Amino acid sequence: MSSGLGLPARRSLFHLFPLAVAAALAALVAAPGSASASPPAPLTVEGSLGLRLLDAPVDASDDPRAQIYIVDHLAPGRVIHRRVEVSSTMSTTARVVMYPAAAAVTGGSFVPAEGHAPNDLSSWTSVRPGDLRIPAGGRVTATVTIAVPPDAAPGEQYAVVWAEVRSAPDAGGVTRVNRVGIRIYLSVGPGGAPAAAFTITALTAERAPDGRPRVLATVHNTGGRALDLNGTLRLLAGPGGLSAGPFPADLGTTLAIGESGQAAINLDVRLPDGPWKAWLTMRSGLLEREARATITFPTAGTAAAVGTRTSSRGWLIAAAVIALLVLLVLAGLLVLGERRPLRRAASARRLDPIPLVPR
Repeated sequence: MSSGLGLPARRSLFHLFPLAVAAALAALVAAPGSASASPPAPLTVEGSLGLRLLDAPVDASDDPRAQIYIVDHLAPGRVIHRRVEVSSTMSTTARVVMYPAAAAVTGGSFVPAEGHAPNDLSSWTSVRPGDLRIPAGGRVTATVTIAVPPDAAPGEQYAVVWAEVRSAPDAGGVTRVNRVGIRIYLSVGPGGAPAAAFTITALTAERAPDGRPRVLATVHNTGGRALDLNGTLRLLAGPGGLSAGPFPADLGTTLAIGESGQAAINLDVRLPDGPWKAWLTMRSGLLEREARATITFPTAGTAAAVGTRTSSRGWLIAAAVIALLVLLVLAGLLVLGERRPLRRAASARRLDPIPLVPR
């Protein structure tokens, strides 16, 4: 359980959604309900917004997810504060509104709700200041506060902290919106955070209509936290001894607790059918799993799924540490076993009578 602010986030990364939303929206109206500032005055959007997290929990300073998103576990009644930085590439001073809104994890994706739609987590969340003036090319810091009520039910909830700017309506009454956001993954309950876990059960080879090969990894979330999956695939022992990779897994696969889904890895169109020995490494934060299988790409369409042999690097490290400790104990016992007979022999020599030689 985190106790407050920790090390500054080391990654200057913007939010993972396609967040630079400049979609034309007619008669855009913000839904009431969540803790938020009033809608900003119309202005011309001539650039974009950026948003990044500045703080991470002390006990998650090495977790890459906690450097990008607000990821925490809190007991009911606890409060945390996280600083965020809003930047602007606009040519004039921008009025930016900060507000929390609901989100869900479903269908293998993190899905923000429309507009200002609230949920429990967004109602516990506030942003100060909520109404910003950012000079051209400038940046401003705001503080996100999450106050979990004492009677909050246990479980994991999701929300987004948005930074939003709107254009003036054009002649047709159309308003453009540009907003960026940071995800919130909050687990509520006593004690420590629930453990994250997942398995990779199958790899499926297929070819797209343009001939590009692709591998789909079937992943099951077996732990107590939502997962944001990324990873790499290596292909070994292919035709003529070829090897290829590593190929990155497509970002954007997020699995809810108990959910199953597929992570996609797009490959080089020049790859032959195989067979290949596929070696896949998937990660979510500090959690890592490896899976291996022999796959062959079809000439067209999708091949049958192939079961995998999986391993956890964390378990391998733990096994290595245990084996080292066992060896150290055995070595210590051997040393003690060698020293004890020597001591007994030395004692025996000291107790033997010294023969007397007559003169």
